[in-house]
Amino acid sequence: MPLSDIAIRKAKPTGKVQRMFDGGGLYLEVSPAGGKWWRYKYRILGKEKRLSFGTYPDVSLASARDQHADARKQVAAGIDPSAHRKAVKAAGKERAANSFETIAREWFAKKSPKLVEDYSAKVLARLEGDVFPMLGRLPIAGITSPDVLKAMRRIEDRGAFETAHRTLQTCGQVFRYAIASGRAAADPTIALRGALTPATGTHHAAITAPEPFGGLLRALDGYDGSAITKYALQLAPLVFVRPGELRHAEWSEFDLEARVWCIPAAKMKMRDDHIVPLSRQALAILEELHEVTGGGLYIFPSARTSRRPMSNNTLNAALRRLGYDKEAHTAHGFRASARTLLDEVLHYRPDYIEHQLAHTVRDPNGRAYNRTAHLPERHKMMQAWADYLDLLRQGRDGAVVPIRKRKAG
Repeated sequence: MPLSDIAIRKAKPTGKVQRMFDGGGLYLEVSPAGGKWWRYKYRILGKEKRLSFGTYPDVSLASARDQHADARKQVAAGIDPSAHRKAVKAAGKERAANSFETIAREWFAKKSPKLVEDYSAKVLARLEGDVFPMLGRLPIAGITSPDVLKAMRRIEDRGAFETAHRTLQTCGQVFRYAIASGRAAADPTIALRGALTPATGTHHAAITAPEPFGGLLRALDGYDGSAITKYALQLAPLVFVRPGELRHAEWSEFDLEARVWCIPAAKMKMRDDHIVPLSRQALAILEELHEVTGGGLYIFPSARTSRRPMSNNTLNAALRRLGYDKEAHTAHGFRASARTLLDEVLHYRPDYIEHQLAHTVRDPNGRAYNRTAHLPERHKMMQAWADYLDLLRQGRDGAVVPIRKRKAG
């Protein structure tokens, strides 16, 4: 039954905490000392939380209900009202609740627990150092593409072209979060694609945009050279391991029934065993290939002798034959393609992606995760990735893929 002012005024302290419920998670907590606190109990991301609205009678029943209604709307929109309140405070009292900095900090508070610690710190440092000074105080709904470009140009002015690209990607995620939570109507970073100076000094060229990557996949399918090389080209984007790891793959490392490829530590750059979950598409390629090379040691043997693996220049030479030189895309570039598209289009957690790239990922205590970390989730991710490549191969870009939210945990 809803509370009334009369009932609240008559409430007397006892020897223990009393709770008087008003409905929808709102209640008045009467302490043994006589204090009367408004509380809101809610659940967000599966966790139960509480939010205080102040004390009675300083905060009246009507005022508490108003605050409660606002908080419930935030929860319904997927916003943690407690995190939002902290974000507003951190951004400064003078800043509006819908400023870019407030919403960016709120987005970061939700995202950071799911990120690798070092990467999380870099994301926040970019926002605080390069974005907040120029965009932080502005209402997010009013920020334009030229506003964002001006901030990115200041990063480019010091020669940090790669940082400018990464910071623009982060800003895009903040704007998309604002759109999803009803506080912005558009993402101004979309209009800036191609506007920044290309990053220089990268070691391995890679195609990372959906449409041209789909064209590359179709080119691989049309390769008319060696059948074994064609199989290697088709498998490379599905597993995105390092070219050397792919060339030296041995049939004994594959368990097709369990749908995994277990690469021994001796073959890995980081000298740790690595597990590659195999999608249905990868299994189909391997089953066909087994009919050709299954009697030997290597799945991709040299053209000269089955006792040695494929040459280290074979895949890049094949890509050049298809019209993709070292400035356009390399065999190693499939890793960057997967990293970018899994993050920006399929929205998988960065730590899942980093695990699958065989990069060192550490737990909160600084210890490296073992090779089986998040393996069930990585199986799902690799299958979703293979299905997405099928869409790209059909000429359908990333816009047709339903955006999926990263799962907590």
